[in-house]
Amino acid sequence: MNSLSIRGRWRRALILGLLAALLASCVPIPLPRPGPSVGRPPIADRPITIAGSCSQTEEDGFREQAKLDVIDNQVKALSWQLWVGRRGSCRFEFADFRQTRTSPIELQARDGSGCRLLIWQDPRRVTLAHEGCEARCTKGIYDSAWPVMFDPQSGKCGRIG
Repeated sequence: MNSLSIRGRWRRALILGLLAALLASCVPIPLPRPGPSVGRPPIADRPITIAGSCSQTEEDGFREQAKLDVIDNQVKALSWQLWVGRRGSCRFEFADFRQTRTSPIELQARDGSGCRLLIWQDPRRVTLAHEGCEARCTKGIYDSAWPVMFDPQSGKCGRIG
């Protein structure tokens, strides 16, 4: 064999090794999904204390106003309204829910509808999400009603990236 083919093999092996290392470093962030809990990835389990307030409007017209107060995984206050452009809105108020779990945080609607609010923290954000809450939204927008995220240090709106 000549030195060129050996050099080519080493180069190919190095590139493949780097690609494998890059792919191995990708860690998916678990998110709650609607439907039965069987097969659902686990939600991150971190202690949460936050006084959050997020009010923002996106370029596509999605808008949200959310306040969240949690001390040592106990929800003290929550008020969240989101708008999907001009198509409609969803609204969640703490008085309409009772906390059923602290790790991860889960609140169930008091009306027995099955609506749940889930709160968890990963290294970059605290997420407040809903599951099974179609009745709390204008008809036809529920699939476009995304979670709200808070920056765990500032309590202001968090970012996806």
